[in-house]
Order: sequence, then C-alpha cells, then structure tokens
Amino acid sequence: MALAARALWYASRRHVELRETMLSERGETEALVRMLYSGVSRGTERLVFNGLVPATDRDRMCVPLQQGEFPFPVKYGYCAVGEVEAGPETLVGKTVFTLAPHQDRVLVPLDKVPLVVLPANVPARRAVLAANMETALNAVWDAGVGPGDRIVVVGAGLIGLLVTYLCSGIAGCEVTLVDLDPGRRVYADLFGVRFSKPLDGPADVDVAFHASATAAGLACALACAGDEASVVELSWFGDEDPAVPLGAAFHARRLKLISSQVGQVAPSRRPRWTCQRRLEKAVALLADDRLDQLITEEIAFDDLAREMPRILAPGAPGLTAAVRY
Repeated sequence: MALAARALWYASRRHVELRETMLSERGETEALVRMLYSGVSRGTERLVFNGLVPATDRDRMCVPLQQGEFPFPVKYGYCAVGEVEAGPETLVGKTVFTLAPHQDRVLVPLDKVPLVVLPANVPARRAVLAANMETALNAVWDAGVGPGDRIVVVGAGLIGLLVTYLCSGIAGCEVTLVDLDPGRRVYADLFGVRFSKPLDGPADVDVAFHASATAAGLACALACAGDEASVVELSWFGDEDPAVPLGAAFHARRLKLISSQVGQVAPSRRPRWTCQRRLEKAVALLADDRLDQLITEEIAFDDLAREMPRILAPGAPGLTAAVRY
C-alpha cells in the first residue's frame, strides 16, 4: 500500500519548499524508514541552495536517494536517522543511519544505499553527524597522521572540528585549531587542543588540514607546514576559483598538497575497506558525549522550509542544525 511522505526540495535559487510525494509499494529488498532526525550539511547544502554546483561536478555531487537534477529543482540531503518500520525482520524496530534527504519517510533500497544500525551508545540525534565524521575519518587516513605528529587544523567548522577530535585522540599528537572567530576556542578546549588565530598559527607542523573554504585559510595552512609536510585540502569551493599561493617557499620546502574527498575510500585503506565498513566505523566513532556540542540548534521539520535560508546564509552562526521529525 502506497504511503504519503513530505520532503524538502531546493526549488530554485535560494528558495526551498516542502512537497508531498507518494512512496511506491515497498519491495523485498527495501526498508521503510520513519525519520527521527536529519542533519543539514551546511557547506554542501549551501552550494546547492545557491545553485553553485558546477556543471562538471553534478554527477559526483549526486546522493543516493536524490530526486531531480542540479541546479533545480532537486531533493537533496544525506544525513538521516530513523526507525525501520518495515523490511527485513532483523532490521524492523532498529534505529539506523542512512544517506537520505530531509523527508519524513523514505524507502531505502538495501542493495544500493548504505544503512547502519546505531550502536546502543550512539543516540539518534548525535548520529546525524555520521556522514561528516566519515569525511573527517577519510581525511585523517589521507594525511597519514601518526603518533607524536604536530598538526594544525585551519577552519573550525564541523568538518575541521571532527578532524580535530580524531587527531586529538592519537597518542602524543600536538594539535592546534586555527580560526578567525575567537568564540571557536570553546571547541579547542572541549577536545583538549590548542587554539590560535591565523596570524598566530604554529610553524613547522607535520600535517596541516585546511577546512575553511577560503583562499586565506589555505594560505595559512601552507604557511604552517614544515619542510616536506602534507597539507590536506578538505574544502569544497563549488564553482569558485580560489587563489593558491604556490610561490615563495612552497617548492623549496617540497610541500605536498593533497585533495581529500569522501567519494572513495582513502588509497591507504582501499584494498581492505569498503564504503559500508567506513560508514559503520564513522557511526561507532560518535560514541562520545562531547560531540553533542557540535549540534548547535534543533529545528522542527515543519519549520525547515522557513528556516533553511537563515541556516544557509553566509556567515550564519552555529555548526550543525538537527532537524526533528
């Protein structure tokens, strides 16, 4: 029997709306999930909201249960947590994370879309961070961070903070979080790392992560890097063309500029890890109550269309918005 559902659609540039849809009859390999929470991925969804997904990257930007096409109209999102109402017996009644849009009920094709049962020590609301944690985990793998390394993370947005969290747990690492906003010092204190403004950043680090999505932030990360160090670029600039300072001492210091993107498992793990295994690990890594502080507001699904322009405005305060269903 078909069921009605509501979903958020990016209808046109800077305009979103809730639309009703009818779910098809559930197939044998599908799970019907009633949504509990979803998370707004500000960096990526801001690009979608503003119609800035480059034509050359539209195929790569697609998410599993997306409908429509870029730039508009498109149903988009990938940080969803819900309860399985119908499907395989082993899943019914379980709370799960999956890559689904902002929609109150979804049909998840289990042979095509990852679905992870939450461990008992990971609450549903916090689990909206799983996709971002997966991105951070992949970046740490790309960087090859090891015990005792000196590390700088430039950009204290959600991805930068999750990278900071992971690196802070590696034995002997000296981690510095760099951000223009002095208010982000509270997160450095939360994870037991140092904090500095860009001009006061450390020098001669072993690994620099850049996650500010600004040319100035990338310049800061390069300036912090020591001889033959790695600079891991996590920012997604959309159709912007940022300046990259490759003059001065870039070549003399033999710096390595590494692109990190979650679409594929990091090369160092790819022979052994699947995307499903990586996502399961990302969910398990959320078993820390401190991570609740990275969710800075909660919004009712009924209010999401009205609130989304505010959430995605340039310079909007806060980190992750959790959508409550």
